Amino acid sequence: MGGGLALAAFALTVLATRRVLVYLRQRQILDLPNERSSHSLPTPRGGGLATTPVMVLALLALPDFRLLAVGAVVLLAISWVDDRKGLPPVPRFAAQAVVVTIFLLLLPAESLVFQGLLPAWADHLLAGLCWLWFVNLYNFMDGIDGITGIETISLGLGVALVGGVAVAAPGLAIAAVAAGFLLFNWHPAKLFLGDSGSVPFGYVLGGLLILLAVQGHLAAALILPAYYLADATITISRRALAGEKIWQPHRQHFYQRAVQGGKRHDQVAIAIAIGNAALVGCAMLATNAQVVLGCGLAIVSVAVLLIVLQLWSRGGRA
Repeated sequence: MGGGLALAAFALTVLATRRVLVYLRQRQILDLPNERSSHSLPTPRGGGLATTPVMVLALLALPDFRLLAVGAVVLLAISWVDDRKGLPPVPRFAAQAVVVTIFLLLLPAESLVFQGLLPAWADHLLAGLCWLWFVNLYNFMDGIDGITGIETISLGLGVALVGGVAVAAPGLAIAAVAAGFLLFNWHPAKLFLGDSGSVPFGYVLGGLLILLAVQGHLAAALILPAYYLADATITISRRALAGEKIWQPHRQHFYQRAVQGGKRHDQVAIAIAIGNAALVGCAMLATNAQVVLGCGLAIVSVAVLLIVLQLWSRGGRA
């Protein structure tokens, strides 16, 4: 079922994105360049109106994942309002906290994310906080052409490969949705995803990583998104220490500075894809009784990618 569902999701995403792109152009719903942008031309924003409904339909076809579908719909609604009119952080974060909390409360009592290292209540509390951070960093990291498509494909395929039958179908379907959208978002992008796409993607993928950890693959669940975790956490920590408002748009992520240093969006996205492929291999090692080796190689892979992006940010060559 996973392969057929993925093919259908890809085709439907392409069709839906074409229609949404026409709608956004007609309504002049555009992302206008400013001093914090990584693009120079007005570009339609709101691709999530295509990707999130298709992702939801795919999840609804899988009975075990329908609660994730409901949460994605809630986040689509509030994120679209944010895309169009702008919302303060509190209502956005509150909606995310509600859908995350409901999902975790409905997990079986024996479903522990951190492998029994914590009491059940503390396990779910920490898992919820990590999930909320992941949802928001997924949104923060959507700053250049192709990056979210590449990351979503990588995580979807990685979850499918590592988690096996239990999570293969949703992983493949989400990767297919991202691949369909990437046809329109590859550099130079015809369309941006917007919060209505990046936030639901982060929520659903975060849920799949939680389920991967519940299966006993905690190391793999941390390894697969390791580049995103590192780039976002380092950058946000720097901004917080500098007294900046961390929820405001900026251009300080490693990948953004690489573009400012002269690299094209697609060059940076390809570098991230290569790094993510290495992380998938590391995650597979970690699930095959090679946890220490897998984690060690993952740290090296992320460090190398960050160093390459840092060199590019200075106009250097890796």
